[in-house]
Amino acid sequence: MSLKKINTVLAAAFILFILWFGVEFILSPETTAPGFGLPNWPSGDGGGFLIIKGIRDVVLALVLGILLVTGHRRALGWVLLTEALAAYGDMTTVLAHHGSVATALGVHGLTATLMVVNGLLMMRETSKARKSHEAVAPALAAQPA
Repeated sequence: MSLKKINTVLAAAFILFILWFGVEFILSPETTAPGFGLPNWPSGDGGGFLIIKGIRDVVLALVLGILLVTGHRRALGWVLLTEALAAYGDMTTVLAHHGSVATALGVHGLTATLMVVNGLLMMRETSKARKSHEAVAPALAAQPA
């Protein structure tokens, strides 16, 4: 399987995974929130922040999806690297609030790390394509019209 296909499958999986989590947090935060890893349920109006988290996830997924569908693969690599910070932030939040270490590392940390790997692979893929394009362009420009 080519690097491009692997990158596409991984990116599509992340998009669906993040979109699914976001929609779950919007539609049923009370059943989805315990899986986030924090030890306590938000009090008062704190439940609204769970919906905000869901909206954040949906937007993150849509940005990735737009870049994938439009073929902006290098930008997709950069955005995967950047969006991994959100998952690392979630991991740090769970750990800082004495939540489940297994969930912090096994869900948020693993997701972030896999996003970084996918982003780096995407950058490698597009770097190879860019180098081959740069090698061909001077030869085409040198040909008489």
